[in-house]
Amino acid sequence: MGRAKIKAPATLFLPCQAKWIKDQSRMKIAEKARQIGFTWCSSYADMTGTARANNHIDTWITSRDALQAKLYIQDCLNWSHIYGLAAKAAGEQVLLDEGGKKQSAQVLRCANGQAIYSLSSNGDAQAGKRGNRRADEFALNPDNRHLYGIMYPGITWAGNLWIWSTHRGSQNYFNQLIQEIREGGNPKGFSLHRITLEDALNEGLLDKLQQKWPQDDPRQEYDETDYFNAVRRECADEETFLQEYMCIPSDDAGAFISYDLIDASVYPAGTAWEEELNPAAHYVLGGDIGRVHDLTVLWLLQVEGKSRRTVRIIELANMPFSEQAAVIDKYAAMPWVKRVCLDATGIGRQLAEDARRRHGGKVEEVQFTAGVKEDLAITLRRCMEDGEFRMPNKPELISDFRSIRKETTSAGNVRYVGERTSNGHADRFWAAALAIHAAKEHGTCSPRRWAATGRTWQRWKGAFRR
Repeated sequence: MGRAKIKAPATLFLPCQAKWIKDQSRMKIAEKARQIGFTWCSSYADMTGTARANNHIDTWITSRDALQAKLYIQDCLNWSHIYGLAAKAAGEQVLLDEGGKKQSAQVLRCANGQAIYSLSSNGDAQAGKRGNRRADEFALNPDNRHLYGIMYPGITWAGNLWIWSTHRGSQNYFNQLIQEIREGGNPKGFSLHRITLEDALNEGLLDKLQQKWPQDDPRQEYDETDYFNAVRRECADEETFLQEYMCIPSDDAGAFISYDLIDASVYPAGTAWEEELNPAAHYVLGGDIGRVHDLTVLWLLQVEGKSRRTVRIIELANMPFSEQAAVIDKYAAMPWVKRVCLDATGIGRQLAEDARRRHGGKVEEVQFTAGVKEDLAITLRRCMEDGEFRMPNKPELISDFRSIRKETTSAGNVRYVGERTSNGHADRFWAAALAIHAAKEHGTCSPRRWAATGRTWQRWKGAFRR
């Protein structure tokens, strides 16, 4: 079937999506807002292009994770049904990269013999392959410079290269490519597209969204300004909004924790990180105390060798101190929680003192002096750099970690501060740092003691089951 017979109605796509589809440049790149249908329209272009009767090359897509790889193939399959293109999803197949390592891919085969391969983020899986190259959410790839180096040679003989993504910090290779196009003479010859949330709303995005939402959704009453303001208000912070929706990369130069460190430390997509506590394991708890303006955050780590895995994060918002104390007591009283480090600065002092009185030496009261905060912040970052720390991939956590800034006062003193935002005052970061500090101090137990505490576990098990 020729391409001319595979034509979508003009109203199906926003103008920015249609422009992307029609752009026949050998190399094109788009910086875009989150959730404006760019992956969806790219799957249309790939399905209709790969299925052409006169097409003789495969298409290779790299997505940010395995789930997104499956969704891309599903989108392509949906387009094949809509336009009567003969195609069949072949499921997951194992491929070999140039080093002989096994890599998995979601595969869709077309009637003309060509295929669309959708892979997760491992760039090595693209090595040695020829044909069209695609990078979905390129900036979120853990090593996107390496990925680009692997993908580009694949279009030497035939095919084209498409990259589309939201930003992920100013030092990310994606942003370097964008800046090279704008300010460096565009030596690679990319065709550049840029679509912010404001652009997409001006082109009719809200109308398409409202067609998908339930009729009783309160957003059905929004106009474009209402929706724009709601997204801005509901983002974790202004930095996140500007990066995720307005194509303005976050400034990595001023951040103490880089996006690269965060990306290397979060659990893979789909990981069930919260788990039932195990009486044979060692846990430590860190707590940053707040009351009205700030959260109280309790961060529970499982410690095994050098590994510090997050297994619980408890956020207590605007909760009376007596109720906060009860939550702290539940964890501090567990024999398998080996150490508890609590913020004893200001309003946290009484809670920390009382916890130490009730639970003895396993509780440490931590005064947040400038020197202590420096040690806490540097130790947490070092754990992240060494690959020892794992945490969930949640926007509010990332916002807190990104908000930490290292500042030098006029007197030459260094201090570590967290910007106060609608998301808090870096409360989650300091809770995690206190938990890492507790892990440095936690003791060990003999097998005999664990045998005794194992009986105690039955009393606690019901109270802490998810």
